[in-house]
Amino acid sequence: MRNILLLLFTAFSTATAALAQPSPVGIWKTIDDKTGEAKSHLEVYEQGGQYYGKVVKLLKSSPDKKCTECPGSKKNQPILGMVVLEGMKPHEDYWRKGKILDPESGNEYGCTIWFEKGKPNELKVRGIHWTGLYRTQTWYRVNQGS
Repeated sequence: MRNILLLLFTAFSTATAALAQPSPVGIWKTIDDKTGEAKSHLEVYEQGGQYYGKVVKLLKSSPDKKCTECPGSKKNQPILGMVVLEGMKPHEDYWRKGKILDPESGNEYGCTIWFEKGKPNELKVRGIHWTGLYRTQTWYRVNQGS
């Protein structure tokens, strides 16, 4: 009986913690980590237990700008509407093992995203190069209607 109660308590605690964790789902203003300028709005959504992000608004470029440097099927496609964040898998209190595309350079990176404690409207996004070097950006949640 004691083991059953302990198991139920652990399951309840884990479920409660998962519910309290902020979700990356929503619209995010992307900020260039080199210039500090807002570049786009990206919609993060969940599909099949993984998280993806597509460009829904360009803030510094023409809406018909194409990804001339992108690899494969994304080459010369419009950046607006393009999925640039793919396959993010939940892990503990963050998401990992996805990839992110930089439409300016056409480079793809491994990706990890997370929230700093107490900051549910700031998403940390780290692109990781195969060499182990990385860049981290902070994206800001866009309130509906703004």
